[in-house]
Amino acid sequence: MAELEAGSISMAAGGGGRLRNALSGMLCAFALLLIGVLAFSIRLFSVIKYESVIHEFDPYFNYRVTQFLSKSGIYEFWNWFDDRTWYPLGRVIGGTVYPGLTLTAGTIWWLLNSLNIPLSVETVCVFTAPIFSANASWATYLLTKEAKGHGAGLMAATILAMVPSYISRSVAGSYDNEAVAIFALIFTFYLYVKTLNTGSLFYATLNALSYFYMVCSWGGYTFIINLIPMHVLLCIVTGRYSSRLYVAYAPLVVLGTLLAALVPVVGFNAVLTSEHFASFLVFIILHVVALVYYIKGLLTPRLFKVAMTFVLTVGLALCLAVVAILAALVASSPTKGWSGRSLSLLDPTYASKYIPIIASVSEHQPPTWPSYFMAINVLAFLVPAGIISCFLPLSDASSFLVLYLVTSVYFSGVMVRLMLVLAPAVCILSGIALSEAFNVLTRSMKFQRPISDDTLPTAGDSTPGSSSTATITTSTKNANIKKEKMGTISKERSSKKSRKETELVGSSPVRPEKEEKLCVLPSEASAMGILFLIMLCGLYVIHCVWAAAEAYSAPSIVLTSRSHDGLHVYDDFRESYAWLRHNTEVDDKVASWWDYGYQTTAMANRTVIVDNNTWNNTHIATVGTAMSSPEKGAWEIFNSLDVKYVLVVFGGLIGYPSDDINKFLWMVRIGGGEFPHIKEQDYLRDGNYRVDAQGTPTMLNCLMYKLCYYRFAETDGKGFDRARRYEIGRKHFKLTHFEEVFTTQHWMVRIYKLKPQKNRVRGKLKLKLKSSSKTSLMRKGAGKKNPWQ
Repeated sequence: MAELEAGSISMAAGGGGRLRNALSGMLCAFALLLIGVLAFSIRLFSVIKYESVIHEFDPYFNYRVTQFLSKSGIYEFWNWFDDRTWYPLGRVIGGTVYPGLTLTAGTIWWLLNSLNIPLSVETVCVFTAPIFSANASWATYLLTKEAKGHGAGLMAATILAMVPSYISRSVAGSYDNEAVAIFALIFTFYLYVKTLNTGSLFYATLNALSYFYMVCSWGGYTFIINLIPMHVLLCIVTGRYSSRLYVAYAPLVVLGTLLAALVPVVGFNAVLTSEHFASFLVFIILHVVALVYYIKGLLTPRLFKVAMTFVLTVGLALCLAVVAILAALVASSPTKGWSGRSLSLLDPTYASKYIPIIASVSEHQPPTWPSYFMAINVLAFLVPAGIISCFLPLSDASSFLVLYLVTSVYFSGVMVRLMLVLAPAVCILSGIALSEAFNVLTRSMKFQRPISDDTLPTAGDSTPGSSSTATITTSTKNANIKKEKMGTISKERSSKKSRKETELVGSSPVRPEKEEKLCVLPSEASAMGILFLIMLCGLYVIHCVWAAAEAYSAPSIVLTSRSHDGLHVYDDFRESYAWLRHNTEVDDKVASWWDYGYQTTAMANRTVIVDNNTWNNTHIATVGTAMSSPEKGAWEIFNSLDVKYVLVVFGGLIGYPSDDINKFLWMVRIGGGEFPHIKEQDYLRDGNYRVDAQGTPTMLNCLMYKLCYYRFAETDGKGFDRARRYEIGRKHFKLTHFEEVFTTQHWMVRIYKLKPQKNRVRGKLKLKLKSSSKTSLMRKGAGKKNPWQ
């Protein structure tokens, strides 16, 4: 009879466990849905407060390419030669762009229109980044779950959905490559860890496909193809080699490299550049180690030593040969096989010394400590706890997360743009730390509840709600777990085993709880800890909402400022582009600094000399030289390039700091790198860059100064520059080779037209006038005697 009761209790416990698992699964899915809604909605402040518009500079090129793709199709896109950029060189778009973002948005637009949802291409482009931020949050959950369970995964996903570092590049309207690349990065890491845990070739194939999508989306794919080999090498060195590690890595290198070579912008660089050599070297080492383990399983210890010597000799010789070949290939390249940006990451001073065009970009500057606090806020204090949790216990998945954090911290310290890569690692480890902390604190409060003698369970207690039922339920749950692991044992033997375990646990029900009490905290300390963590999370949420609503919601093309008399909106950029579109010829060429090339082409539909692609340093240096030259020399350069209009951005009237005057020294440095007669010292006074009365004559006479400050003294009578906060040096001058054709309302954008070359007919008329005057003089002196006769 007792056996029947115990069996019925175990069946009820099994049914309760299944119900509990189903409810937890439903709650987890609902929580993930809410996290996705949170990630999407927190990025809509830019649309709610302003309007649905593309942000920044690079996204306008991506938007223009997506428009072309939706109108002309995929084949025309691959073969598109754009003659409106880099005049007179042009640009092959299909072979020089990472197509992942464009193809993704184009596919979404096509699917929506196929379902009779008529959204414009611009609307799809605006909301692509918020959509993929939700996908990135879900991918973060999957990755963290593989390392530390569901609770840590949900916490990490929630943190990533709000982290300011990721919001800065994924707000509505931020249509850049990082919008989809961060999701691809996290999802590739998840599939790699999943393959490590399961050894499944299916997940390994998916991992290679995810890596292919990452290659299509962003040049940062080289971070993946170097981080994963580092982790594989770490596992080999620490004695954690397994067949699962082989399955996780080998298909990624082979299939991933073949797929990466299919992307036109990458091509054979997938096997020829130094960024990829580490993966091939680790691939060889992995096969040597796999061969050693295979031989060890076949031979006796004595023969294994002989074979080990042979394998190591051959393996070392092969590795040395590969290293020699790679060294020869690297030595033949002037940059040692590395791209300029990669060398800037390995040597932070490289760009400033040799490639000023890279150093001139604000995103490529090292971050400051306030930048870290703005980007990750209180998460910086949780990361160390997350690292400790990863070592308790250490697994392949947790060691990968720690390695990911360490490498991303270094790269983010070199280039502020790469704080975007750091954000997922920080969120994952902070989520693990919070999950473990809440787990310890809540468990402490749970086991601190007093247990009286009357409520102690006995073997005969079977009433619902009693502690004996809870004890039996716990024991039967453990029995069910063991039954799942031992599937080959018959049902009869397993039921007997569960009954025995039930009786054993029922005879001493308090002992497990006493063991748990040894590792718990006092209830008061636990309550204070929980309140502190809740307060910390609240501060993080407040900071994230503020960053999303105020710091990162304003589109750079429409500027705003607040003062005592209210909100001021500066729409000068679109005003100037609209003027160019409506008041110039279709084939007119517009010269400006490269920052504004993408916007000019996309919004004004006019041909530009340089743009944000920065693939031709000489062409950019030519424009920089023209801006740094005197008016006549600049006119000759622009005229040789068939330029008709010159556009400059000026912030002296309203105090806009990111104008061309503040960027001018970079124009001088880049121009001087190709044309030695441009020297930076000529524009500095005692090492200081000034445009006031202390400015050098070379500075006060260059084209950039004249185009920015022409008629500026008429605004207030003094010529006070609000961006530099002093009066300008040269106030009253005239232009001889350029004429002002348009200045926006707040003087932020000024457009000048090149004056035509003087007509030669006028010169002939002057010669005729001179000749006629000479003949009249000769007639007057005809009465005088010629001394030569």
